[in-house]
Amino acid sequence: MLKELDLQTITLTPAASEAVNSIMVERKLEGYALRVYLAESGCCSGLNFGMALENNVHADDRTFEAEGVKVVVDPVSLGYLQGAKIDFVNDPVRGAGFMVDSPTARSQEHTEGSCACGGSCSCNS
Repeated sequence: MLKELDLQTITLTPAASEAVNSIMVERKLEGYALRVYLAESGCCSGLNFGMALENNVHADDRTFEAEGVKVVVDPVSLGYLQGAKIDFVNDPVRGAGFMVDSPTARSQEHTEGSCACGGSCSCNS
């Protein structure tokens, strides 16, 4: 059974919504949802998020709609995505792509000196 969130965890900008819908139409993915999840990251690279279009919603997933796009989040990622905003940017230098800005994830990132790798990197990027 799908559990609908009472509060919208993730917002999508109109540009992001348009990009997701365009991809789904192009690939004929009717009925699919945008899954947003916490992706593995290196010791000092901070938290990274991944996104996928899929039609496989698990029983413990949370689902809601943002800007006309069905969004699915697993329980582990949910805590890192409270208040997140997804945008689609088309930068002439870096190219086009999605960008996730999560204030919750930023507040939970490493602080300097907490690296487990023992390397010389700075973890407050």
